[in-house]
Amino acid sequence: MTQAVLFDLDGTLLDTSDDLGAALNHVLTEHRLPTLSKNEYSPAISNGVKALLEVGFKDKLIDYDLATLRQQVLDYYESNIAIHSHCFDGIDDMLQSLHDKGVAVGIVTNKPEFLTFPLLRQINTLKNIEVVVCGDTLDVAKPHPAPLLLAAEKLGVSALQTLYVGDAERDIQAAKAAHMRSVAALWGFIPSLDEALSWQAEVNAHHPIELISHI
Repeated sequence: MTQAVLFDLDGTLLDTSDDLGAALNHVLTEHRLPTLSKNEYSPAISNGVKALLEVGFKDKLIDYDLATLRQQVLDYYESNIAIHSHCFDGIDDMLQSLHDKGVAVGIVTNKPEFLTFPLLRQINTLKNIEVVVCGDTLDVAKPHPAPLLLAAEKLGVSALQTLYVGDAERDIQAAKAAHMRSVAALWGFIPSLDEALSWQAEVNAHHPIELISHI
């Protein structure tokens, strides 16, 4: 029986694409380069700032200091962290159903703490989730299983009774390494449906409410 469900944050619980895209486009504009549309930058969001910069700067990235660009994106994003970000459709109902069933909920994200907690405080649906493990909470991050196992420990449940939901391959890899049931969030920032299916998650969910039938 599933006693807990752990979630990735960006692209799984939250649609942060407009705010992260705005940060990328701000930096592109500062360097007099063309901005990107949402369709262009969204698939890269779950893979972090470096992936966004690779999409935005393309072959010109080699001409810049990556660390400096990354900091420029993070500075803008930190100052504008929850202008447009919101839960995906169905997340509120799904979390309420888990609560009604007595299933514990936690978040395991590779987003650093200094961005994660200010963001969560701005999202009413998520601000009361107590167990949150970030990308820099430990010395390792996903796809390493340790952050998932730490979250399960904090919730007082075993890995075998825990389900992990994410929209990136490393999420599925981390779940498998932690011996948790894995769910691919196909409603999220997946690169493509075919690629997401190739991750071979135990469950492929097209909508958040589908999770309830797998509890």
